[in-house]
Amino acid sequence: MLRRALALLFTAGLLAASPASDCVFCRIVAGTAPSRKVYENQHVLAFWDIRPRAKVHLLVIPKQHVASLKELDELSVEARAALLSACVKVAKDQGILDEGFRVISNAGKDANQSVFHLHFHVAGGERLREDAISAEPRKAP
Repeated sequence: MLRRALALLFTAGLLAASPASDCVFCRIVAGTAPSRKVYENQHVLAFWDIRPRAKVHLLVIPKQHVASLKELDELSVEARAALLSACVKVAKDQGILDEGFRVISNAGKDANQSVFHLHFHVAGGERLREDAISAEPRKAP
């Protein structure tokens, strides 16, 4: 209950500090860490990935801190819808909507999640590898 109340205050802009001050994405939302923003509304922020893996590689994040898709239910229905809508909007704005784009969210250490703040990678602008989900090759015993 308290977490949801704090999230509502943060989303409404009544709290300036994030509940996860050690989170780089929360610092980007707060404006205390740099980013190359491409889109923002009351629920989400989209910006260029600092280590792009494709010609276009953007990140779309909720302004409210949740660690991964596992905590999706902690976001309002409006914030959840805004995340997916923002993925499509930034793809359109970057000119990759018609030729194709990929949306990926890594959840947890086995998925190689490196920043534990929910985020979606929006990638495209060139032909992407077909197999983007393979595990590392297994070593023989």
